[in-house]
Amino acid sequence: MKDRIEGKAYVLGDSIDTDQIIPAAHLVYSMTEPDERRMYGRYACSGVPNDQAGLPEGGKPMTDPEAWTSEYTVVIAGSNFGCGSSREHAPFALQVAGIEAVVATSYARIFYRNAVDGGFVVPFESRERLVEEIRTGDDIIIDVPAGTLTHVASGTTHLLNPLGDVADILRAGNVFEYARQAGFIK
Repeated sequence: MKDRIEGKAYVLGDSIDTDQIIPAAHLVYSMTEPDERRMYGRYACSGVPNDQAGLPEGGKPMTDPEAWTSEYTVVIAGSNFGCGSSREHAPFALQVAGIEAVVATSYARIFYRNAVDGGFVVPFESRERLVEEIRTGDDIIIDVPAGTLTHVASGTTHLLNPLGDVADILRAGNVFEYARQAGFIK
């Protein structure tokens, strides 16, 4: 996990579920085979309805159909992000697409745990609803140690909830590497 995450935001609505993040039709690809793994990035968020994709402008896909990754670094979402089935493929697909962090008002617990345990994306909770202020394509900067998100265009800085103990897991890379480093497993 980096101390500073910066880049373009991709804005989504409320209750984006794991089937929208990576539709079941695209779970046929290997997560370890390099040529197949990139397909997860290509199809990340391809199931999100147009009225919630690229909010508040709507209708903008995360990944160009001909591209293998997106131009975005951070997803800004509403409440209940990652609800639906228990699918580690969802945060994995976001990571392969180039997403480093998700900032949501709230998370479904299983998505949050999968994101942390696999070290796929950094899941921040925002203290305020950012989906109406930040637009898809806006530049943002997250200062991880300070727990802040700066919207470059407006110059406003927003507080994020502290990562707490999960920060150590994310710094280690994933829950198994954390357990090795902490001496819990060999």
